[in-house]
Amino acid sequence: MTLAKVGLLLMLLTLGAGNYFLVERLRRDPTTPILRLKRFAEIEVGIGLTVLLAAASLTSLPPGVDLPHDRLNWHEIVERATPQWPPRLTSPDYDKLTVAQLQARITLADAGRANAQAAYVPGEGTILPRNAEDIAWSEYNHHWAGIFVVLIGLLALVEHFRWGRWARHWPLLFLAMAAFLFFRADEQAWPLGPAGFFESLRDPEVTQHRIFVLLIVAFGLFEWRVRLRCSKPGPGALVFPLTTALGGALLLTHSHAIANIKDQLLIEMSHTPLALCGVAAGWARWLELRLDGRVSRAAAWIWPVAFILVGLILLEYREA
Repeated sequence: MTLAKVGLLLMLLTLGAGNYFLVERLRRDPTTPILRLKRFAEIEVGIGLTVLLAAASLTSLPPGVDLPHDRLNWHEIVERATPQWPPRLTSPDYDKLTVAQLQARITLADAGRANAQAAYVPGEGTILPRNAEDIAWSEYNHHWAGIFVVLIGLLALVEHFRWGRWARHWPLLFLAMAAFLFFRADEQAWPLGPAGFFESLRDPEVTQHRIFVLLIVAFGLFEWRVRLRCSKPGPGALVFPLTTALGGALLLTHSHAIANIKDQLLIEMSHTPLALCGVAAGWARWLELRLDGRVSRAAAWIWPVAFILVGLILLEYREA
């Protein structure tokens, strides 16, 4: 939590330093344009709201101060954070997952009954046990999502070159990634799991995943339209930076229902750098669109690099 807020504070201090030097120049020369001051203030408001979300969410996550057991030590954190190669690019079969095996046993035991009991009831609060296949399933999802995001960042960089205009269709990769996550992110919910689509929305974790998929589709479609229009992006161009920054802020509030407090905390710790990179990418793209000159050109390179960092973090994501 502290490191997350320090990262956000550094972003605000950077913007504040830019505003300070601009105000000092304005005192010496009253004709100095103040457009950059306004644009930086817009971003400061957005990051400031993200700080509030981070403080409200991360302080409510385990382990609480009154829980002396199951604390992580430095060795466990370093061990989980150490990169491992290659990423997991093959998925276990669905019928080997905990929810599928439990449902199969219940169905077999209730074969003579009219209504078989469900292994997973959204919103009930029951935390299903996790086996090695469940962990492999989740890691596979994160690693393939990382490949999508790395490709998006690389193609966004390639587009800056005259020979790379073909790469302007990179937003279509967002749609492919959204489809992948829609089918794979929640194995206990429709279309793979026993819980129906609307029924599964009673589970906050599933609902957040669905919201993330909608955000990915939204800024993918809007940004593709922006890339096709080239020199006249219009107001729709702001959808991409706003949803990216919002997605990063929401990721700071996202939590997993896992019985093991250590595993839960390690997963939350992996979310934090992803969220910070998302916030940086979104507001850098905002600056690229809302300003011109040197700041805009720098921001145009910053946000694709932030996307690449997100992808690389996802490629190293582990749950065991």
